[in-house]
Amino acid sequence: MGTLVEPTLLLLLWQSVWALDIPLEIRQPPTIIKQSLKEHIVDPKDTMVIECEAKGNPHPIFSWRRNGKYFNVARDPQTSMRRRSGTLDIYAWNNPEEYEAEYQCIVSNEYGSAYSNKIRLRLSRAPLWPREILEPVVVSVGLPLVLSCDPPPGPPKPDTYWMSSCSFARPFNWPIQTAFPTMQPVRQDRRVSMGVNGDLYFSNVLINDSATDYCCNARFPHKNSIQQKMPVVVKVLTTRTVAEAAPTWLSPTGSSSSILVLQGEELLLECIAAGVPTPHITWTKDGEDLVVTSHMKVKNFNKMIQIPKASFDDAGEYACTATNKIGYIEHTITVRVKAAPFWLEKPTNLVLAPEENGRLVCRSDGIPRPTIRWFINGEPIETATPNPNRQVSGDTLTFRGVTLANTGVYQCNASNQFGYLMANAFVNVLHATPRILGPRNELIKVVEGSRTLLDCRYFGSPVPDLRWSKYGQGNLEGNRFKVYSNGTLEIKRIRVDDQGTYLCIVSNIAGRDESQVRIEVKEPTMITKRPQNMKVIRGSDVRFECGVKSDVSTSVATTWMKDKKAVTFGWRISLDESNLVITNVNRGDEGNYTCIITTDMDQKSASARLMVMDRPDPPTNLQLSDPYERSVRLSWVSGDSNHSPITEFLVQYDEDDWLPGKWRNLSTYPGNFNSVILQLSPFSYYEFRVIAVNAIGPSRPSRPSMRFQTSGAPPDVIPKNIRGVGTWRNNMEISWEPLTYREWNGPHLKYLVWWRRRDSREEWKNATTKWLRYYIYDADTFTPYEIKVQAVNDFGLGPESPVVIGYSGEDRPLTAPINLRVSDIESTEVTVHWDPVSRSSIMGELKEYKVYFWRDSSQLRWLSVSRAMKSKVFSGHDPELSGVLSGLLPYSNYKMYIVVANNRYEGPPSNTVHFSTPEGVPSAPRSFRIQQRHLDTIYVDWDRPAEPNGIITGYSLKYQTVNATRGEELRVEEFPANVSSFSVRRYDRYTRYRFSLAARTRVGIGEWYTEESPHYTTEAYARDQVDISTQGWFIGIMCAVALIVLILLIVCFIKRSRGGKYPVRDKKDISLEPVDDKDQEGSFDYRSLERIARVSTLPYPRREEERGLQRGQASVEAMMKRTDSDDSLVDYGEGGEIPFNEDGSFIGQYTGSRRDVREELDFGGSLELHSPMNAIYSLA
Repeated sequence: MGTLVEPTLLLLLWQSVWALDIPLEIRQPPTIIKQSLKEHIVDPKDTMVIECEAKGNPHPIFSWRRNGKYFNVARDPQTSMRRRSGTLDIYAWNNPEEYEAEYQCIVSNEYGSAYSNKIRLRLSRAPLWPREILEPVVVSVGLPLVLSCDPPPGPPKPDTYWMSSCSFARPFNWPIQTAFPTMQPVRQDRRVSMGVNGDLYFSNVLINDSATDYCCNARFPHKNSIQQKMPVVVKVLTTRTVAEAAPTWLSPTGSSSSILVLQGEELLLECIAAGVPTPHITWTKDGEDLVVTSHMKVKNFNKMIQIPKASFDDAGEYACTATNKIGYIEHTITVRVKAAPFWLEKPTNLVLAPEENGRLVCRSDGIPRPTIRWFINGEPIETATPNPNRQVSGDTLTFRGVTLANTGVYQCNASNQFGYLMANAFVNVLHATPRILGPRNELIKVVEGSRTLLDCRYFGSPVPDLRWSKYGQGNLEGNRFKVYSNGTLEIKRIRVDDQGTYLCIVSNIAGRDESQVRIEVKEPTMITKRPQNMKVIRGSDVRFECGVKSDVSTSVATTWMKDKKAVTFGWRISLDESNLVITNVNRGDEGNYTCIITTDMDQKSASARLMVMDRPDPPTNLQLSDPYERSVRLSWVSGDSNHSPITEFLVQYDEDDWLPGKWRNLSTYPGNFNSVILQLSPFSYYEFRVIAVNAIGPSRPSRPSMRFQTSGAPPDVIPKNIRGVGTWRNNMEISWEPLTYREWNGPHLKYLVWWRRRDSREEWKNATTKWLRYYIYDADTFTPYEIKVQAVNDFGLGPESPVVIGYSGEDRPLTAPINLRVSDIESTEVTVHWDPVSRSSIMGELKEYKVYFWRDSSQLRWLSVSRAMKSKVFSGHDPELSGVLSGLLPYSNYKMYIVVANNRYEGPPSNTVHFSTPEGVPSAPRSFRIQQRHLDTIYVDWDRPAEPNGIITGYSLKYQTVNATRGEELRVEEFPANVSSFSVRRYDRYTRYRFSLAARTRVGIGEWYTEESPHYTTEAYARDQVDISTQGWFIGIMCAVALIVLILLIVCFIKRSRGGKYPVRDKKDISLEPVDDKDQEGSFDYRSLERIARVSTLPYPRREEERGLQRGQASVEAMMKRTDSDDSLVDYGEGGEIPFNEDGSFIGQYTGSRRDVREELDFGGSLELHSPMNAIYSLA
């Protein structure tokens, strides 16, 4: 195989060759100027367009072939061809699939036919995935997993990507404490990645992979539509411990594979491995470390090599190696690069005069080397009409002594198994007089020192000769002048003396043509003072200077641009002549500022960069990778440092599931880091954010990372405060403090409890519980046990706690202490002694001895005492079992007994011991009163002490003046036991005394009671202190009460003596039987009041009272007959008119007096009338 020439270089070679520009008014064969791509994909819902545009003279005629056969466009109702164009519009309302075919456009006029490429029309398709319900994928933690995508094939081939949280409903195992997220891309890292085929690969599965569902999405770029596959749920089983595993290949499989790629196409090499821990991927090429070049990208965490445009240098053997701490595995990929045909030299149109020679070259290359075939007007040259002046020699078609018969369109086809190339080039044989194309007699103004181009496009056949001259003299060629084949004259570094008129002359055997161009050379514009780069702190003022020097005959305009946009002037940004002034600079002012000086001929510019120093921008694109149970890698993209280097990064985290937003500092890292490993707690949810810090200050926090849950691990904390205590005589409660939720390290935390008898050879017994206590039953009373507790979750056992000694339950002590006795009896305390009980009878741990005692009586028989029981605790671990009971009262009789106690119970009481305390000093006297019964005398009295504490033998009184101007000695008075008062005479009304009183027994003087006399300054106050019964207010109240009682008595007696009001006709038949309170006329009967009062006061029942009234009825009648004539109701009534009966007699004559009633009524016993006055009389 010969040496392969790079197509790019050769493309530049044939493009640099001048192609004759034929004016369209010259007769010529057709030339295709626009056509659709060989692979033409269209949307069937829109009008399908196949382009074919051409030029020629005369205007060409267009026709089409479909699948190699003539296609009659006019007879197809769903197709049409545009006017004066070959572009085909296919509407395909009914059956677009019928138009999927290979089309070729033919462009013809009387001088030849040009053929387009064969255009393959394909309909874009975006078929839907089947709406199937995917069963959950069940996999154990640590194993690899592949979720297949299988996207619809297209065309065109869709772009695939994976999303999470695709379902509208919450996945069945989504954590309750975590907010349900919206659909988001699956985060890819070294462990999780998408393959070239669209499948999602998990090198090993973690517990948090089941926190969401997954769905594959396909985007069809032609329609810009997205299709989503039904989501699949991953259920991760955590029933076993994650075992480390050596790498194995997920894609590709086996130890070797091969890839064939065409030159210029995309080459993708991929290696994805499974294993625990996640393997690292490395690459080599042809046995050496892979050198990553500029046209190569290593992506997907080193799992994939992407070469956008493959070249022959990319062929070779690539080896990828997957390594973890358990082992490694290698895969070899053999890459072969082939090439479809590509142009080395493409044939170009030829314009020849009769009898001239020419050639068409069609050079191409490829692997394998392409085959060259020539056609004339679409017909293979082998079968075309023979022409002796035409000769084919491989890739070259040669013409000698051409005639008009050689005019036509020639096609070159280069093809191999991977594709083909086709080019049209015409040969036009004609005679044409030279002519200059384009404008004539131009005036061009140029700047001194610039590069100047003078155009002179021309045409003629045969090809005319070209000559440039100044003022029509000489031939300009060489030194600073250069003439191009298309007629253009280049003048390098033009000078002032180059100013003048230039003449362009073209000629051939058929004629001649010329055109002139006049040049004026001006002084160049110069920027004398250029703006300077500046670096300032935000808030400063900036001034960019721009000094200008230009030709005096030209006008100058100054424009300032910022980042290629015109500067908007305002209150902060202004123009001072040609200088730019910016005040109070902010971040938005940063950029490249360009001063542009524009004249009629040229334009000069000078730029300077303004850098505003500020706090850094927040980091972006936070990514989490390499998740483990206690760590994760956090990567980020540093924000702009704003021209002050970043010194450090602060990583913060939020782990609160219930109250998010409480950010805490995790750690800081140097400013050149953008990827760190964070140490975390297992089985916890985290969000992270990063803050950049420079000399100006900290940045705003970055956007939080995605919520992340570390995988679980066995607990690493020991339960604290382990205790073993019996709650009943035959059990033991083992309790401990719970682990906090952050210490769980995994789901379903439980506790494994171990126990066995101390100093025994029995095996450890254990039980698992989720509670914070565990009970052991059927244990002996107060037996020591060895105890230990360890936490356990779904990931394994935590560390064991140290062994703790606990005891089973205690029972009541069986015996009481014996030989309880007392000694050293004092008035307020006594020493108690007893003998210990045996350890076996305590039925538990000896806690204490407890003495119960109470005051049974006083030795003073008349003194009552409280028998409330008291107790005092004594330690049972002292070598001598004794103690002191204090707080006793003297001269009292006491009883006591003692019990022994363990931690739960007290034992039976001992024998009761009696003892008596000796006499002591008394307490303070009670009711100590100081009174003033006269102006010059103070009276003091008191009661005996509440606690005599013995037999009182007397009292001691000490007194002394407290407000006298002269000092007075303390006076002491002694009194016998039966004296309880004392009076002292004052010097004047302002003298005050301080009295102190104490009682005595045979033991000594008791507690003193001290009090000062009050201020007695007025006689009224002294009387108030003598006797309340002598006070006026008291006498007034008592008189008022007596008056009210007297009035009530009078009313009561009047009612009893007068009786009721009766009709005249019934006055002789009056009866004492109970009747209504009102008679027939409605008058009130006063006897009812009397009867009610008597019923409430008599000691016998109402029935006996009625019998007594019946017995006394005759006497009442006799009383009513003996009435006085002057009796009147006015004396007893409440005023108003005196009522009379029908015959006008006075009703009062029928009532008796109060005296008569009391004398006449006899109830056979004494009747006592109760009233308030009786109580007063009895008191008197």
